[in-house]
Amino acid sequence: MASSGGKTGGDKIAINCTARPLDEPCAINCNFADQPLQGLSTPVRDFVSSSIAPATKRAYAADLATYAASGRKIPSSPQDIAEFLAEKADVYAVATLQRHLAALAKVHRAIGARDPVKSELVASTMRGIRRTFGVAQRQAKALLRDDLFATLDKLGERPKDVRDRALLLLGFATAMRRSELAALDVADVEFIAKGMFVTIRRSKTDQEAQGRTIAVPFGRTRHCPVTALKDWLELAERREGPIFVYIDKHGNLSSWRISGGGVGHVVKARIAAAGYDPALFSGHSLRAGFATSAAQAGASTYKIRQVTGHRSEASLARYIRDADLFADNAVARML
Repeated sequence: MASSGGKTGGDKIAINCTARPLDEPCAINCNFADQPLQGLSTPVRDFVSSSIAPATKRAYAADLATYAASGRKIPSSPQDIAEFLAEKADVYAVATLQRHLAALAKVHRAIGARDPVKSELVASTMRGIRRTFGVAQRQAKALLRDDLFATLDKLGERPKDVRDRALLLLGFATAMRRSELAALDVADVEFIAKGMFVTIRRSKTDQEAQGRTIAVPFGRTRHCPVTALKDWLELAERREGPIFVYIDKHGNLSSWRISGGGVGHVVKARIAAAGYDPALFSGHSLRAGFATSAAQAGASTYKIRQVTGHRSEASLARYIRDADLFADNAVARML
């Protein structure tokens, strides 16, 4: 990786994504020499740093580190970036390459350099990659309602079982992303006569933290998300702070909030215990599973989007996985 000191090779700047902590104020949460924010006041630097979600900053930092490891520097030419894309085309999915381009565009704007990502050469290279490799994303399998119930039926009444039952049901019923589920505090839930309101304070698509509230009614089946969450909060004696916390192997509850990765681990572990292949599922399977199951049950896309928070039909479409492939199937009319 190129060194972090000063300029190298004319006006090229070496990227360094490891020299200081990720939470230190920085335009994109990644370091590069002659960073223009260095001369600004602390409040301005803090606000600029807060303009991008932490998860996005971490992703950008990792992407820029990958770019730097290829031996290229900032500012880059369109040729540099086109060659990088060509090298990684058979390594990364198209969506991952697009994120690399977003990080590179951001870092060039941050230092006041011309954005090579906007060049026709880079655009043409990406079009060629899409045509060659396709744009289908590798998606986690949706955890459908019946599969979720089969998974829940394997749980007992140990503290970890009670927590995981609440986590899985709440994640499914609210179609939350794993980071949103992990970020929930007790204060974000209001129990009412018909069920509960759950408020998501900030999300991937809500960078300004306007928040939104999801209504979760009492369930009609043996697995009720409202009852499951009440049982967990009562068992854990949680009156404030994070809803979901880590539990050690002896069943002792900690005060540490579970992470987004921890949510994914719970999903995989419980899926495996129920006899499913954990490699096919992730924390996102709950969100995808709700959307698909709701569509199969006949819910309108408008009602589904009220829960998932998708702003358009198009953005929801890829989540409704195979929901209607057998509904009114043309083959069934002939054979």
